[in-house]
Amino acid sequence: MYHKQHILCDIAFMKLRDRSPIQAQGYEIAYPAFSVVIPAYNKENMICFTLNSLRDYLDRTNCEYEIIVVNDASSDGTGDLLRSQLDVKVIEHQRHLGYGAAVKTGISQAKYPLIVTTDADGTYPNEKIPQLVSLMLQADMVATARVGMKDSKFRQISNSCLTYIAEWLTMSSIPDLNSCLRVFRKDVVEQFLNTIPDTGSFNTTTALAMLSNNYVVHYEPIYYHYKVKKGEINPIQDALEFMQLIIYIGIYFAPLRFLLPIASVLFGGFILTLIQDIISHQSLRQFTLLLFFSSMQLGIFAFLADMISKTNKVKQ
Repeated sequence: MYHKQHILCDIAFMKLRDRSPIQAQGYEIAYPAFSVVIPAYNKENMICFTLNSLRDYLDRTNCEYEIIVVNDASSDGTGDLLRSQLDVKVIEHQRHLGYGAAVKTGISQAKYPLIVTTDADGTYPNEKIPQLVSLMLQADMVATARVGMKDSKFRQISNSCLTYIAEWLTMSSIPDLNSCLRVFRKDVVEQFLNTIPDTGSFNTTTALAMLSNNYVVHYEPIYYHYKVKKGEINPIQDALEFMQLIIYIGIYFAPLRFLLPIASVLFGGFILTLIQDIISHQSLRQFTLLLFFSSMQLGIFAFLADMISKTNKVKQ
């Protein structure tokens, strides 16, 4: 099985080289040095193809780089394949910690000031990495915005809702909230690592953290035609993760903007029930008092959370 995987990867790699879009330009462009961080979990079918094609792209643009792959306790042959890659820094997790934790581990071990993240499946156009790196002269993070992505209806709706809320909270335009292919400054993101989850929402919360702290985030469109398979869709789990992420980003990054409208709705309900009690019951019901105290407590909590959030904001 091990040798068969290598043969399949080499065949796919040779086909890719024949149709590579990178052409000799007759001159060299000086790119800043960067570290490519790739989290991997059970990716034995694609990991060597991704690494071979990535090295080919980067070597032909004469970039100074390193590749770090974090094996997040894969249960298949991913670890064996990675250990055969002599020019790749491989980091092993003893247990499965999650996508975000794997990226954090890679960032902590990176030696260059710029970090590039991409997936282990090779679904992103990694030939665009030098171009993205060159854009870092004018930004603190360059993220890709996927065009042509095919996803389930549920995820399309949930992603649209999440993006709308994120744009409202940060007062910024966000074309793609959770694209994996991106470049950012190591020293900037390290300031937020303690607050960023170890789950798949790493990319979302990183973008929100930087936008909330007034860092410059540039979005570059890319064509992305990967289609999510049916087995990768779990509506109940996706819905729970979606709600959890909404609450997390709302309370942490913009508590006043997120919680004050809810408190206002509760207070409006209190006013309506108070008028009804005066007219119809001539006494205050417990429900009316509950609405009043709930709105007051949530409003006070929103202001306190906002003060703490502003106190903890990173000073540029």
